[in-house]
Amino acid sequence: MSRRYPPVSVFGVPTDIGASRRGASMGPEALRVAGLVEAIAARGVEVRDVGDVVGPRNPVSAPVDGYRHLDEVVAWNRGVFDTSTRELQAGRMPILLGGDHCLAIGSIAAVAAHCRTTGKYLRVLWLDAHADFNTRELTPSGNIHGMPVACLCGMGPAALTGFGGKTPAIKPDQVRQIGIRSVDPGEKRLVKEHGLDIYDMRYIDEVGMRRAMEEALEGVDADTHLHVSFDVDMLDPPIAPGTGTRVPGGVNYREAQLIMEMVADSGCLGSLDLVEVNPALDRRNMTARLAVDLVESLFGKSTLMRD
Repeated sequence: MSRRYPPVSVFGVPTDIGASRRGASMGPEALRVAGLVEAIAARGVEVRDVGDVVGPRNPVSAPVDGYRHLDEVVAWNRGVFDTSTRELQAGRMPILLGGDHCLAIGSIAAVAAHCRTTGKYLRVLWLDAHADFNTRELTPSGNIHGMPVACLCGMGPAALTGFGGKTPAIKPDQVRQIGIRSVDPGEKRLVKEHGLDIYDMRYIDEVGMRRAMEEALEGVDADTHLHVSFDVDMLDPPIAPGTGTRVPGGVNYREAQLIMEMVADSGCLGSLDLVEVNPALDRRNMTARLAVDLVESLFGKSTLMRD
């Protein structure tokens, strides 16, 4: 058994309630079919699949007061928060299989509350094509999967900003974003105003992924709980077509592997979101299979034995 990782609890959240396109609700099963649980177990980690969170159906309705499906989004995130909290309190590492990225509100709020209890410092590594720092004033769609980082930082409806009994759940300086290449005009101003630490694709092109990751992980140590929130649209669309908000020019295969390997090298991984896999847009489950391949590296798979 691995001494580096705590036992893992995988749980599915089969909803696309916060997304712009349907299909991410099938993501958890696609990841299971691709062998996620078996791949983690093969790394010598004790892992169990605790099943799916249950929540309301997607009404596919128009925004109300700037938010689409707010009540349903709150219900799903409450289920995620409760499941993540239960597994963390049991000394296990929760892995959320989404589902769309609005679900990170519940998972990260749970981790933040756990860190306040245990005295750990929380660092969030947000792997995404999008900053997800929108508010209802900035986005006409009202899709909440474009708002989770803002909600976690206290900008959003009270029903989403208060999980864990503290608002905000986190501060912007706890977040590092990797792979960003699509930020709305008003969102750009908000990101700058709040000092969000973003390593966008231009920066990665200029300095390389190794340096970007070294900077993103600076200060991470044994007292850090590292939460990785991985939206597969961070990846370049030709290698990961199965997602609803594809943006050209993303992270390539080798860069993605380096991200995961450097997180593994830190020894601080404490929880994981794996979201926005949409089998309806995929080709023979290649995006889910790639995600599983990357998770193997996150759990220490490497070409050679390294010091």
